[in-house]
Amino acid sequence: MFSWLTRDESKHTDIYDSVVEGLKRIYKQKLLPLELAYQFHDFHSPQLDEPDFDAKPMILLVGQYSTGKTTFIKYLLERDFPGIRIGPEPTTDRFIAVMYDEKEGVIPGNALVVDPKKQFRPLTKFGNAFLNRFQCSTVNSSVLKGISIVDTPGILSGEKQRVDRGYDFTGVLEWFAERVDRIILLFDAHKLDISDEFRRSIEALRGHDDKIRIVLNKADMVDHQQLMRVYGALMWSLGKVLQTPEVARVYIGSFWDQPLRFDTNRRLFEDEEQDLFRDLQSLPRNATLRKLNDLIKRARLAKVHAYIISSLRKDMPSMFGKDGKKKELIKGLNTIYESIQREHQISPGDFPDIRKMQEVLQNHDFTKFQTLKPRLLEVVDKMLAEDISKLMAQIPHEDIVSAPTNLSGRRRSIDLNAWNSRFVDYQGGAFDGVEDGSTPFGYKRGEGIDAGHGEPEWIVNKLRYKYDTIFETLGPVNGKISGEAAKVEMVKSKLPKPVLGKIWKLSDIDRDGFLDADEFALAMHLIQVKLDGHDLPTTLPDHLVPPSKRD
Repeated sequence: MFSWLTRDESKHTDIYDSVVEGLKRIYKQKLLPLELAYQFHDFHSPQLDEPDFDAKPMILLVGQYSTGKTTFIKYLLERDFPGIRIGPEPTTDRFIAVMYDEKEGVIPGNALVVDPKKQFRPLTKFGNAFLNRFQCSTVNSSVLKGISIVDTPGILSGEKQRVDRGYDFTGVLEWFAERVDRIILLFDAHKLDISDEFRRSIEALRGHDDKIRIVLNKADMVDHQQLMRVYGALMWSLGKVLQTPEVARVYIGSFWDQPLRFDTNRRLFEDEEQDLFRDLQSLPRNATLRKLNDLIKRARLAKVHAYIISSLRKDMPSMFGKDGKKKELIKGLNTIYESIQREHQISPGDFPDIRKMQEVLQNHDFTKFQTLKPRLLEVVDKMLAEDISKLMAQIPHEDIVSAPTNLSGRRRSIDLNAWNSRFVDYQGGAFDGVEDGSTPFGYKRGEGIDAGHGEPEWIVNKLRYKYDTIFETLGPVNGKISGEAAKVEMVKSKLPKPVLGKIWKLSDIDRDGFLDADEFALAMHLIQVKLDGHDLPTTLPDHLVPPSKRD
C-alpha cells in the first residue's frame, strides 16, 4: 500500500506501529514544511517530535486544591506513587507526570525535558521557574502500561490566587491539553465556586471540549437531598464558564478507598464510576485515532494560519509606514478573517482566537512573513484527502490486532502469519473492578440476570410456588401452556411487546412454541429482572437454564 511500509519486511506485520510511523512520515514530509514557512510554531504549537507520536495516552487532572486529584490517581493505581502528597491544603505544588517504569523513582523537570524518549522537550520554553515545579514519578504499575496520568497543582482561590506562580500556568495547561487524550475536571461537593484562576484554566482548555470529562468528587460527604442541590449549583456554575448550549456530562462519585459517609447513593456512585472507567479504558484502543484526529486539526489550523500570514505580508508597504500599517492590520484582523472565509470557503470555527493572534502578532516583523505558496498548501490538501484516509482504513484492523482491550487485565495480540489470537492477562488497579467476575463484589454481581450464579439451587425456585400457582390457572394441557395462554399473564407486566418477545425466546428452551412449568417460571423470573431495571441477556446464562433442561 505504501512503499515506506514495505521497505522492512520484519516491520510489515506490525500494523499498529505502521500507522504511527505513517503519521510521523506524512507530518515531517508534508505538513511540517508549511508550518516552518509561516512560523506556525511561534503562534500556536511547537513542532511535533517522534515521542509525541509514540507516547501512551495521557490523562490530565485539573481542579482546585483539595478536590481529590492526587487521591484519584492513588485510587486508580491502588497504591502510592513516588512524590505523592495528600492534604486539605494545596499540597501538590507541581506538575507530576505519573508514568510506567520497572524502576521506581522521581525524575526532576530539567532532566525530564532533555530525555529524547519523552515528549516533554518543548516545555523548556516555560523556563526554570516551571521546570523546578515539574517532575515525573515512575511507577511499576500495570495500569500505567496503557496510560500515563498528569497531576497538576491545585488551582487557587481567594487571596492565594493573587500570588504569582512565577511561570505561565495557563500556558502549561494549554500545552498539555493539546497533547492529552482526556482532561478530567474535578470538583468538590463542598467547593463549587469557580475562582478567577480556575476560570482562566477552563478557558485555556477551550477547543478540546471532546476530551473534557467533569467529575463531582466527594459526593458521599452530602446526603441525597443536598446532592441534588449541589449538582444543580455545579451545572449552573459550569454553564457560565463553558458557554455551550449542550449540557456537560458530570460523573458523580467518591474516588477514594474510605467508607462512604452517606451510602444512600451507593448504586449511583457505582454506576457513575463504571461509566467513567469504561471511558478511560477506551483510551489505549483509540490512541492512534486520537493522534490522527489531532493531526487533521493541526493541518486545518496550519492552512488557515498560512492564509492569514500571507495576507498580512501582501498588505505591508515595501518602504515607508511599516509600523503604522502593522498596527492597522492587527486592529483590523477580523476583516482579514472575514475576507479569507469568503475567498477560500473556510468555516469560522477553523480560525484561531483573534485576541490571542493579535497579541502574538505584536512581536513579529510582518516584512519577514512569507507570501502565499500554493504548492505547500496543495501538498497538505493531498495529505488530508489521500494519505490520511489510507491510514484511517488501517485503524479498525489495528484495533483488533494490537491495541489493548482495556486497562483491567486483557491485551489481545495477533500473529498475522498464523492468525493465531491469544490473550495476555495483567492486573489493572481499580480498573479490575470494571469487569470483575471472580469475586461477589464485582459490578452488579449477584443482581439481575447474574443473581443465582454459582449457587447450587436454581434461583427461580425461590418464588416457584407463586409461579406454579399462576401456571395452573392458565389451563395447561399435558403439562404445557400455549403462547396465547402465556401472553394473557405476561402482558400484565406492561412491558413492551418486543421485550416480552425476547423473554419468550429465552424461556422457550426446547423451541416447541409451548411453555412447561419450568419454562413459565423462568419467563416470570426474567420479567421481574426487567421490571427491576436490569438488562436482559442476548443468550440465556447457564445458571438460569432449568435443571430439567440441562445436558
